[in-house]
Amino acid sequence: MKDFGYGDFQDILSGVDAALASAPIDSARIGLTGWSYGGYMTMWGVTQTNRFKAAVAGAGIMNWQSYYGENDIDQWMIPFFGKSVYDDPDVYAKSAPITFIKQTKTPTLVVVGDSDGECPTPQSYEFWHALKTLGVETQLVVYDHEGHMFASPKHQRDVTQRMLAWFNAHLQ
Repeated sequence: MKDFGYGDFQDILSGVDAALASAPIDSARIGLTGWSYGGYMTMWGVTQTNRFKAAVAGAGIMNWQSYYGENDIDQWMIPFFGKSVYDDPDVYAKSAPITFIKQTKTPTLVVVGDSDGECPTPQSYEFWHALKTLGVETQLVVYDHEGHMFASPKHQRDVTQRMLAWFNAHLQ
């Protein structure tokens, strides 16, 4: 509670460290990706460390304060943040990638559906726009008529192909 991004990202980094310690992994060629909460963790992760050489953020959350008024599912947030965004905006800002965006250097592909009510498109657009403005290599792909989970096999395949191409281009 009131710790979104912090403890969970330390868990991710601990997992990466454990994998590096037990397998022949090149630490200079590690990528980060996720969808939904994982998309948020990807956006959060690249604002917290430059350890990852490439990232793909799918349907993520950039700004918890604006997200609160944009999504279709805001009631889940109160138990995790302690109060509504209107009662405690600072706790939401503390866990928002936008708060730390200027630290980002990781090339990041951003993908989202244009009809996503759970992680609305403006969140991805805001992240992409910030990266672009700051000179971080980025690309935004918005898929027509897709919600939070993509229904079109063509779009599912396209996301996978773009992700593989992004990682191949940046982790070689």
